[in-house]
Amino acid sequence: MNPHTRTGPPPRAGDRAPSRPVYTPPRPARLALRPPTFPPGPVCGAWWPRTDDLMTELPELTEAFDATRGRVSRMASHRDTWPAAPCDLPVTGHTVKAAWFAFGFDPHMIRLFSYGVGRWDLLVVPPRTETATATRLMAAAADPALHLTASELLAAERRLHTDDEAVREQGQMEQWEDEGGAPRRPWTHLSAPAAATVRDPLLTSHQVR
Repeated sequence: MNPHTRTGPPPRAGDRAPSRPVYTPPRPARLALRPPTFPPGPVCGAWWPRTDDLMTELPELTEAFDATRGRVSRMASHRDTWPAAPCDLPVTGHTVKAAWFAFGFDPHMIRLFSYGVGRWDLLVVPPRTETATATRLMAAAADPALHLTASELLAAERRLHTDDEAVREQGQMEQWEDEGGAPRRPWTHLSAPAAATVRDPLLTSHQVR
């Protein structure tokens, strides 16, 4: 029998070959790194993942490091930082081995190891953080003049919000007293604010492309 002879019915018009899955490259990681300093700080930058799904987010982060600082082979984090704690994390072109700690590890940090190159400790900015807050945290983590741990950076940001809220409440109280306990103008119906488009912060000086 001729192996090239078709034994089935001829293809019908409109028949198509099965489509192949389309490869979607990882999006650029929202990452800010401090310049090399000696001695190094408690963190060497910050990472702002878009979700708390590490299986989805880690390829974006390792892609940035693989291209500029050597292939990431291992990572470490606190067990409570992410909902899942797998031992093997597939990323672009290879697998990252994960170590999880319940004690003695900053819960707001992720540590990356690059084979034969070194390690990097990064503040993990919570995914649902407001853009302005995340921008401040990433800038602070990348500032060589600051020597704060990941938890200390987040605590400083929380104190900033608390101080701002206290000042705002004090100003409202003083206005109330100055006006004799009455608001400046009658109450009016407040319509819902227009939706605003939030974009990733532009981290020009330390962004890894």
